[in-house]
Amino acid sequence: MGLFAAILIARILRVLTRLRGGGSAFPGLVLLRLVPNILGRTLGALSEGVIFVTGSNGKSTTTTMLVSVLRAHGLRVFTNPAGGNLPQGLASAIVPRANLKGRIDADIAVLEVDEAYGTRIASLLRPDWVLITNLQVDQLNRFGEPENVYRMMTELAGMAKQGVVVNEGDPNLVALGAGIAKRGTTVVSAGVSVEALESQAHGLVPAGLIFDDAAVLIAPPKALLKSLDTNSALIHLGAHELTIALPAAGLHYGVDAALAIAMASVVLGDSVDPGAVQGSFLDQPPVYGRGEIIRYRNRDIALTMMKNQPSLQVNLAAMTGPLERVWIAVDEGTPDPSWIFDVDLAPIDHVDILTGTKAWQWALLLEFRDIPYGAVIEDTQQALDAIVALSAETEQPVHAIINYEQMMLIRRLAGYKDLEGGQ
Repeated sequence: MGLFAAILIARILRVLTRLRGGGSAFPGLVLLRLVPNILGRTLGALSEGVIFVTGSNGKSTTTTMLVSVLRAHGLRVFTNPAGGNLPQGLASAIVPRANLKGRIDADIAVLEVDEAYGTRIASLLRPDWVLITNLQVDQLNRFGEPENVYRMMTELAGMAKQGVVVNEGDPNLVALGAGIAKRGTTVVSAGVSVEALESQAHGLVPAGLIFDDAAVLIAPPKALLKSLDTNSALIHLGAHELTIALPAAGLHYGVDAALAIAMASVVLGDSVDPGAVQGSFLDQPPVYGRGEIIRYRNRDIALTMMKNQPSLQVNLAAMTGPLERVWIAVDEGTPDPSWIFDVDLAPIDHVDILTGTKAWQWALLLEFRDIPYGAVIEDTQQALDAIVALSAETEQPVHAIINYEQMMLIRRLAGYKDLEGGQ
């Protein structure tokens, strides 16, 4: 089928799916069926190329940061919505941006890409650069052992036309970078100082892979996370010291910022403007569920994603207690939440409401840790109303620990229907 007809059909489907509330990857799925090479035909012609952002955690935040830095320098950037990182999600992001001839008004594409689908997406749209945030123990029901993810990331890195950017604070990625550098691939890194690493008790929680030889990256880091101070980070970029505002407290957000700045400096070269870099972090849009604060019935709710053990651990480590109101909402989107027993729950000293089909697994953990909890309300709407009613007299936001599916539902119930996106 021709591009004109395929994009027109996808646009009609997009309107219909949005009428029922929220976003959908269905238009992208149909578009891929009608034009299997749609990604390459639309994004492959962009003058400044294509960047993939992948990793166990931090993909959405790093993508958002990188997009903001590049736009602050005048580049027109195409990107996909947070979490829409599968082929159909990428294709759905094309639907509102491409004209009926398949042309996109952009200079460069910065795409969040799921690590398990990275090579499949690269076969449809080969990236110029691949940025890898970290390699941590992730959803075992999807990936099995982290060694499998290392293999996936290595294969994807080898498909980059120009090079790879890695997090030097993750020894797994140092090994990956050193290995592909021997094959002739350009490797750029973002460094993390010892001071920054030691600022958080659990560090960056990398997967404990074992390598035969100690790996090192020959080139010095392009950007260096020097230190952190509450919601800001000090990052060295060449001779410049940049004070960067972070979306929330936490070492991992500082590393995401350093990676975004390193990648941007590669794209921009000598035209990188330290002032523009710093300014871009002041006006960044929030990323769904990653330190985002939403409002419902005049109460603030701070959303913290529970994707896997490392992501929850670093987010909890960045919180300062006592927390006045705590809500945990987890459903079947997390098939086996048994990994929560490995998490240090400080600073949580109580939970007010537990929600979702996995609420009783959390209740078991809290009883095991002698942490008191209140009501178990499986219905999310009822729980949302109840936690807001409990919080009427408090100044702190409700701290909601949620998985991705509950995040999507809670945002929709609170009136946030901008789940489709991509710009």
